Amino acid sequence: MSDAFQLRSDGPRVRPLRGTVEVGGAKNSSLKLMAATLLAPGRSTIHNVPDILDVHVMAQLLERLGCTVEVEHPDPTLSLRGSGTVSIDVPEDLDPEAPYDLVRRLRASICVLGPLVARCGRARVALPGGDAIGSRGLDMHFQGLEALGAAVHIEHGMVVAEVRDRLGGATLWLDFPSVGATENLLMAAVLTPGWTVIDNVAREPEIGDLCAMLTAMGARIDGVGSSTLEVEGVERLRPVEHTTIGDRIVAGTWAFATAIAGGDVTVVGAGTRHFQIVADKLRTAGAEIETVAVPGEEAFRVRCEGRLRAFDVATLPYPGFPTDLQPFVMALAATAEGTSMITENVFEARFMFAQELARLGADLRTDGHHAVVRGVPALSGAPVVAHDIRAGAALVLAGLAAEGTTTVAEAHHIDRGYPHFVEVLQSLGVDIERVSEATDDPWPAS
Repeated sequence: MSDAFQLRSDGPRVRPLRGTVEVGGAKNSSLKLMAATLLAPGRSTIHNVPDILDVHVMAQLLERLGCTVEVEHPDPTLSLRGSGTVSIDVPEDLDPEAPYDLVRRLRASICVLGPLVARCGRARVALPGGDAIGSRGLDMHFQGLEALGAAVHIEHGMVVAEVRDRLGGATLWLDFPSVGATENLLMAAVLTPGWTVIDNVAREPEIGDLCAMLTAMGARIDGVGSSTLEVEGVERLRPVEHTTIGDRIVAGTWAFATAIAGGDVTVVGAGTRHFQIVADKLRTAGAEIETVAVPGEEAFRVRCEGRLRAFDVATLPYPGFPTDLQPFVMALAATAEGTSMITENVFEARFMFAQELARLGADLRTDGHHAVVRGVPALSGAPVVAHDIRAGAALVLAGLAAEGTTTVAEAHHIDRGYPHFVEVLQSLGVDIERVSEATDDPWPAS
């Protein structure tokens, strides 16, 4: 038995969204911050951690490595922000093996590799699973760790890394500004003697959040926010208390939801400063987006009336258009006025989503890493399947522009990235519910 999200709509802009959404901590930051606690024996506390499936899987993984983890989230009847606190007690002696049964469920689990190598001198981490959005090779992770002094190989489905002599600073160059490789090598470098220079690093805000926490732990890092990080290794780090930045992807999701359905929605807990290019694209399409004053919070307001205009997008590493928001662009383009060209430059399998969107009546075609979408006045509800976090959420939002009932199967993917997804949409006026499917067939009988 699996869960699905079932949505009923009369088409785009018939029932516009209205209300306020509170956004919690960034998924893509929280998971890495949790892994970073492995670097410092003692009790670290991370606030503003989202109540999502991936956080609970990471907590289980850390427990398997020898940590004691407490996850506390508020009652959703009191707050739909879905963020709480994770406290992690890290022992002096860690178990350096991350088993397959947990790692296969979470791509971000590979980020324990760097901390384990730095702390234990060895690590055995199962090759990770996660979303089906294309190949995300680990070569840059391996090459960087080898340059620091570790021997790395694959053995029976496990990444095995061992320091045969000692780690030492090195100059590293990433072929592509990979977020995962940047994080893993950074976390290994902070406890590696000497100076390590990592060039062509990812510059996502979540990298800056990780650097802020590591610095508070006693790490010495220069160049934060630039394409080059310089790290002077220290002998020991201390546990810390840290608050995660707001989730720009979730904030962007609610902006696109408003653009697709129409309406007036205020998003609290994340601003537009980390996705200016997204806000600019939505303004080009005809949406109104403005910063609003909320004491102690970043916030913005999205207003959309009438059918929006088509626009072109090409995904790129930060500060370019984020690949995680590309499925929402396609969902919006499906009912926008005109023709949109979407170019995916980061993950080649993101367009798996297109065939599901076509089931809802979208007029589109794909060719390699390009997609052309011709907007239609309205989509038509149908059963579809979520293949990853963002595609699943985007299919639900496409259902806002569909006439009839849309059922999105494999809802657990959406749960991995969005706390209280159904309840938030209900608070905005959407007719949606979680239903259980008693069959493994993703296409329920009509």
